[in-house]
Order: sequence, then structure tokens, then C-alpha cells
Amino acid sequence: MNQMKLLQAFIATTILVAGASIALAQNSANATKIRIVLVGDSTVNDQGGWGYGFKQFLTPDVEVFNTAANGRSSKSFIDEGKWTNALALKGDYYFIQFGHNDEPGKGPTRETDPATTYPQFLAKYVDETRAIGAKPVLVTSLTRRMFDAAGKLKPSLLPYVTAMKRVAAEKNVPLIDLHASSVALCEKIGPEEAAKFNPTGKDGKPDTTHLKGEARVVFARLVVDELRVKVPELASHLLAEPNPAAVKNLNDKPVEVLEKDESKNTKN
Repeated sequence: MNQMKLLQAFIATTILVAGASIALAQNSANATKIRIVLVGDSTVNDQGGWGYGFKQFLTPDVEVFNTAANGRSSKSFIDEGKWTNALALKGDYYFIQFGHNDEPGKGPTRETDPATTYPQFLAKYVDETRAIGAKPVLVTSLTRRMFDAAGKLKPSLLPYVTAMKRVAAEKNVPLIDLHASSVALCEKIGPEEAAKFNPTGKDGKPDTTHLKGEARVVFARLVVDELRVKVPELASHLLAEPNPAAVKNLNDKPVEVLEKDESKNTKN
């Protein structure tokens, strides 16, 4: 009888130890994952921006939290507490892209001046990212795809792009010039091919700001390609091709870009 009790105790202890070992291994794996937090507007989020595509280029030891929210500017993202929430995620890297909703005409709660307030807000993002021991990466605005008669894009974001470049240089921050690379790509393929990237807006007209289907992967690739050079320590964590299962049939899935907040702090 005593031997039976000893055997049962031994088995129970073995199960507990095994369970604890598995839990420790899982916690260790999670603890060693690189955490990337995306911060920005709807051109960064998963629904109509490059954030979803970006996740598909990463190795399993990287997790991404996309906090980008529709309609936000560098100012309103802070004023609404979204930046505080993003910092609370304790990421290792923060990718920061604003500009579209900082432009004139967006209203006083969002507009910033590219000569003064916009760089001031960007500096705040950089300083507070570094204050938690993380590394900031600035990303210039994805271009709008509005062409002139000569097949060239009509620039509208250049003052904000220039301001971000200046902050990056002054504060020695890695800069991904998505604006330049997206302009180059769109002008290379021309208006007809670039139009395939456009979702249909609520008014039934082409949406030349946001991305649909595989376009989210196309422009994410531009970010990834430059990231290999600008942040070389991440290069070994970037895939040459995106996860095929995640991008299969993307063009068949409807994309509706809403004005409401769609940030969910969801990881990949």
C-alpha cells in the first residue's frame, strides 16, 4: 500500500515538474521575442495600410503590435492617449509614421505645422521611445496616388516628409523613406497599374490613399527592403518572401476603410 502511494506521489510530482518545464519554456520563448510596435494612421494599420503586409515578412521570433488608428495625426494620437497605450506595450522597436492627417484642412484637433509643431511631436515620439529603452524608427508618409497628365504623382506630403527627415538627422534616428520608394514604384508602373491598388471609397470613387488586397504586401516590401539596410540588426528576422498562406487570395477580400478607430493593439 505504501509502495502504491509512493508511486502515485512520484507520478504526480513528475507531471507537475513536466508542466512547469513546459510553462517555463513557453515563457522563455515569449520573453525572447522581438517586439515591434507600429504607430501611425490608416496608411499603417492592418485594414487599409501596409501593417498587415509587414507582419508577413517577419520570422516567428518577432511579434508586431499595430496601434495605428484611422484618421489620427502626430498630434491627435498623443492627445487621445494612444501614444501612452503604445508605450505601455514595452516594445523593442517603434515604427512611427504620420503626415496624412497633419495636413491643412484636417481641423484643429489634428493639424500640425511642418515647420514647427510636427517636428516637435516627432521629437517627443523619439525621446519617449528611447526613454523606455526602445529604438525609434521614423517612416515617411506613404504617397497618395494622384497623377497629373504626364503620369507623375502630384505631391502633397513633401513638407511633412522633409520635416521628418530633418528630425531623423538631428536625432540620429533610422529613417525609412517610404514616401520616396512608393513614389518611385507608382511612377514606374504608371497610373493604370497603380489604380489596381485603390480600394473603392464610400462615395464609389477610387480611394487613392489607402491600399487594398496585395497592395498591402507590395508597399510593406518597400519598408522591409530598406529596413534591412537602415536597421541591420533586424535583417536576419526579415523574410525574403511573405508568408504565402497569409497573402493568398488577398485581392478577393473586400477592404473597407472606416473613419472610426480600428486600432486593436493586436499582434501577429
